[in-house]
Amino acid sequence: MDVVESVAGCRALLEQARAAGRVVGLVPTMGALHDGHTSLVARARAECDVVAVSIFVNPLQFGDPEDIAHYPRTLERDLLVCAESGVDVVFVPTVREMYPSWPAAPSTTVSVGGVSESWEGASRPGHFDGVATVVAKLFAIAGPCRAYFGLKDFQQLAVVRRLALELSLPVEVIGCPIVRQSDGLALSSRNVRLSHDERLAGTVLSRALAAGRAAVAAGERSGAALSRIMHAAASGTPQVRLDYAVAVDAASLEEAGTIDDPRSVRLLIAAQVGPVRLIDNSAALDVADDVPAVPDTTDQVGLLERIG
Repeated sequence: MDVVESVAGCRALLEQARAAGRVVGLVPTMGALHDGHTSLVARARAECDVVAVSIFVNPLQFGDPEDIAHYPRTLERDLLVCAESGVDVVFVPTVREMYPSWPAAPSTTVSVGGVSESWEGASRPGHFDGVATVVAKLFAIAGPCRAYFGLKDFQQLAVVRRLALELSLPVEVIGCPIVRQSDGLALSSRNVRLSHDERLAGTVLSRALAAGRAAVAAGERSGAALSRIMHAAASGTPQVRLDYAVAVDAASLEEAGTIDDPRSVRLLIAAQVGPVRLIDNSAALDVADDVPAVPDTTDQVGLLERIG
């Protein structure tokens, strides 16, 4: 496994692979890897000849200094996970390598309109500009490839897909299933900051989504009614401060009105749980885009447990 810190070094390795006729798969991450990340690597490993993982905590997408200060950084462990998962190239740039003007903000950034403006975009101003900028850079560095992102960050996936489409980037963006713990909590690097009680409280997000899906299955076709149902299901948990729970058009991310085809609708939810902002989502009609839960309810396990 090659571990490289420079843009030039990463680009050279992947260009060499393509010159040999090999297909490159890219898994962008901010580190603190868990079983959700390793599921992305496994998908890339199955579909590509060379798998590259980037590990970079991108300062441009953090609006809250406390959030980036407390974001978990576990590089040594992450490299073990990558090695065990069959990763070929790990790109671990410094902030100055990615943004040469740092600590001055880069003068060139990328903004994706429309799908970035509501929900997480409204609650975290500038967040998706930071995401779009770093992803555009990673795609430019990696070159033609398949890029793998988790469906848990559904709005981010929509932003990245729009970015690749409208900038004609030679990247196939692939969304991969959400990985959950056995109590329904979607895996996130930030989960490690939750106390035991906060972790249990966080499961209300997946329960609220389940209530929304149950209502759709029972024939509910009003987006506003689904939002009320999910809000009601998420209420009453002291540690949880709900931001939004909404049914949206899966393509535009606009709030759904009367729903003609539930297959075109996505349920989104976000809340502050203790010190951590949690987001989750699901299809309105089924949960085919979720994978079997990892077995533990108090820690992120699987491959991570095996490597110690």
